[in-house]
Amino acid sequence: MDIRAAKAVVTGGASGLGAGVGRYLASRGAQVTLVDLQAEAGQKTAADIGPAVRFIQCDVTQEAAVEKTMQAAADAMGGINLLVNCAGIIGAGRVLGRNGPMAGDFFTKVIHVNLIGTFLCDKAAASLMQHNAPNEDGERGLLIHTSSVAAFEGQIGQAAYSATKAALAGMTLPLAREFAAFGIRVMSIAPGIFHTPMVGGMTPEVQASLASQIPFPKRLGQAEEYARLVESIFTIPMLNGETIRLDGAIRMQPK
Repeated sequence: MDIRAAKAVVTGGASGLGAGVGRYLASRGAQVTLVDLQAEAGQKTAADIGPAVRFIQCDVTQEAAVEKTMQAAADAMGGINLLVNCAGIIGAGRVLGRNGPMAGDFFTKVIHVNLIGTFLCDKAAASLMQHNAPNEDGERGLLIHTSSVAAFEGQIGQAAYSATKAALAGMTLPLAREFAAFGIRVMSIAPGIFHTPMVGGMTPEVQASLASQIPFPKRLGQAEEYARLVESIFTIPMLNGETIRLDGAIRMQPK
């Protein structure tokens, strides 16, 4: 599909990878709706990018709110043919920590935001995409998950986070197989260490240390690089049912 024909919903769009995807897609001529729980930051990001971008506040863990948001985005853009799931939380913590075992509610919250939130957005977007007019390949839309290298080399303290990111990679193929009947592709991207707001808040020394762990290029990933991969996936229809690592060849150590 031509990126200029994209009608994209980007969750977690107020900052980080989501904001980077929204900014890049808009620069390439796509229509974009940013979705985030942070209303003030989301509205500012949308306004900074320009008139081709709109913002809708939504908690991705709330099914009815997600369905309403997807419908509102489709109404505003004349449909949806691309969903990029960037909403998520880190949820770092040891299972057996200094203050006792990890609370089950903490683990559950990470699952709700990262995994169930993505599933709810997938479901709501796909329900609308199935009614799109197909292109010459019979394609009607694309869903993209943000997994992580932590899905494969989770570090100490990432039990909850890694579980969700592995699950996002794991449900990519079964969803791709099911949605093939509707001409909807499903892909996951597993980024390594990227320059997100969380990393940006670290000291230059810590950022340099993280960058030094990446074989090549020896620097943190940029949100635009993630966004450029989103564009490539959107324009190459044979990419389906797979997780692509975007990590500079890093393999994470235990801690």
